[in-house]
Amino acid sequence: MAAHELSAPRQLPKPAPISGEGLFTESQWSTLLALVDAAVPSIVVASSAGGSGKHIEISEQQYKDVYERIRVSMATPPSSDEFEEYLRTRLCNNSNFVQNVKRTFETVPASHRKRLAGALDLLETRLGSLISTGYFTPFSELSLANQQAVIQSWITSWSPMWPTLARIVLSLAQKSFSQADPLYQRLIGYTDYPHDYKPGPDFDFDFLQFEAHEEPTTIDTDVVIVGSGCGGAVCAKVLAEAGHRVLVVDKGYHFPPSELPLDQESGSRHLFESHSVLSSEDSSTNILAGSCWGGGGTVNWSVSLEPEDFVRKEWADQGLPFFTAGDFQESLDRVQWFMGVSDANIRHNHAAQVLLDGSQKLGWSARPTPLNTGGEDHYCGRCNLGCASTGKKGPVVSWLPAAAKAGAQFIEGFQASEIVFDGPPGSTKTAVGLTGTWTARDKDGNVANPKRSRLRKDTRVNAKRVIVAAGSLQSPLLLLRSGLQNPHIGRNLHLHPCNQVFGRFDDDIKPWEGGTITAVCDEYKDLDGKGHGVNLETTSMIPYVALSNLPWYSGLDFKLNALQLRSSNCFISMTRDRDTGRVFADPASGRPRVEYIPSDFDRAHALVGVLALAKLCYVQGAREIWANLPGAKPFVRHSTSNSTKTASHLPEDDAEFMAWLASLEKAGNKPPRAPWGSAHQMGTCRMSGREDAGVVDARGRVWGTEGLFVADSSVFPSASGVNPMITVMAIADHIARGIAKDL
Repeated sequence: MAAHELSAPRQLPKPAPISGEGLFTESQWSTLLALVDAAVPSIVVASSAGGSGKHIEISEQQYKDVYERIRVSMATPPSSDEFEEYLRTRLCNNSNFVQNVKRTFETVPASHRKRLAGALDLLETRLGSLISTGYFTPFSELSLANQQAVIQSWITSWSPMWPTLARIVLSLAQKSFSQADPLYQRLIGYTDYPHDYKPGPDFDFDFLQFEAHEEPTTIDTDVVIVGSGCGGAVCAKVLAEAGHRVLVVDKGYHFPPSELPLDQESGSRHLFESHSVLSSEDSSTNILAGSCWGGGGTVNWSVSLEPEDFVRKEWADQGLPFFTAGDFQESLDRVQWFMGVSDANIRHNHAAQVLLDGSQKLGWSARPTPLNTGGEDHYCGRCNLGCASTGKKGPVVSWLPAAAKAGAQFIEGFQASEIVFDGPPGSTKTAVGLTGTWTARDKDGNVANPKRSRLRKDTRVNAKRVIVAAGSLQSPLLLLRSGLQNPHIGRNLHLHPCNQVFGRFDDDIKPWEGGTITAVCDEYKDLDGKGHGVNLETTSMIPYVALSNLPWYSGLDFKLNALQLRSSNCFISMTRDRDTGRVFADPASGRPRVEYIPSDFDRAHALVGVLALAKLCYVQGAREIWANLPGAKPFVRHSTSNSTKTASHLPEDDAEFMAWLASLEKAGNKPPRAPWGSAHQMGTCRMSGREDAGVVDARGRVWGTEGLFVADSSVFPSASGVNPMITVMAIADHIARGIAKDL
């Protein structure tokens, strides 16, 4: 069937069910499922509870009150029977939910699971339960109401251990609920693909395939590029069009438009690093990083902002003068021209209008964000799960096809092991190739089954130049696996850490529709006079992303607030962080692990952004406002005269609202109690003007080597302060043109 004839994406097969054995013991799984059961519980009217103890009981009047709240606040509210079924649903009876929970831990580092296992074991002893819950009874034997009360008490506990455990449990429960409960998705009217689904044309990348025999495969080329994302794809086009043989390898796989967008669970599993459950060592910061064919350019949100002049000057002052030179501006202009970057023909959704109109009312600076959509309308809110329309001109749609037409070759499913160096001991290391392992798709062309069950092939690539463009999490690990010992490798990690604010409005928004980010408020981008501050932006409202960050007060409140997601928006305070962390390899799996704690300096700026976002929601008439801060209560607007989208009162005129803002400042956003998020990783192979100050020089060449280059966000000297795609591409264009001249 031709792609344009499809009425829905082809569904990827689900992985085979797992027992969870080897991840946790049966007893530990039982306790963990009891925790998630308490986080998103079954709720029934007391008279129909049946005495099982497996429900949260509410009175008949309370049920009537909450149903009335839903009935009047939703454009298409559920019937009374549907609402009763929704509240009553016990997710631990749903095998898809239980499997979702279990599969979440497949990529979690063993050391993290061990810490969680210790807490789960503690909860099942009488003394341990007394210490952690206040009850002498093991946690799994408590009533559901008492289990919920325990989680509520953990959120603001004085010991960081319990808020951390609460956040892990709540995020896990909320994520799995949104991905695995079809009734919920039906009631809010969400589908994994748009109603006017029409996939764009696919490009046949003609990926190299290998036969099953014992000898390793050897490939010869001029340039091998590790990574097909925004950096690697630009390098591939530039070098292939310059007449060089180019091979691009990536550990991820290609998903054509006919399979996009993926459903929520498949998308998080196949499109993101560590199945999208990567978090910092203290569990305070959740990290999203693309890991598929096209990398971050496949799952990002089209935002095409140039780096600010003050950032370019900062980098130039660090011995890298080309950042303020005309050549770099030409690279910026070139990559934007190729993708048709423009702020014309943008159709803003409700969230973007909140930023633009609210900023105008408050006298703040805000503007549309240019998009890499060829100057055309791109009303797609599901790019986080892959863009079917091909309207987003990212690596898979533009750069890689152009490279292929110029002769570049590609391998998907290729895990790079080491860079191969030549030369006698003590001499400058000269990169001459790469080793790795290729894993084929299964006989049906799918990738759901474990890699160990598919054909695998050791492969050696011989090349004159090696370009590492695997992103800020993977590029430093490849350099370290290859024996390089520069102490800067893996350090200088910036994350643009974010806090979130939700607003619920009277409008029927359908927030997953429309461009994810089409506007930015940059009023607070420079809070210290040195370019450190926050940008205020919208974010993905795909349910599993949004609900994972939704503040939790009780199981009932969560279910009600989740049901009103259709009339809600989430906004982020995105911090240009001054202070840094590091990435290192898990000793067992080799996967990236992140050590990063937002500093007091950076979190103070983020909190300024949280308060500003709350004000924007207020002046745009939000009915309720939630800030995802520990112990912070929601602001509920009671005055009907000032509760609609036409609200005109300024925040300072409302004493109740200003008192609530003060309560947010008191709650604070200090980790690990406060949750943080990151979708941008930068700096772990930083570019520097001196060998003792970074990992690569101004040409992208790794210090102390020949023939080895890095060309992705890891070379940023510091945080870009804006969504990094255009900066990555311009730097890659600069580096690739230098390599082409050298070759």
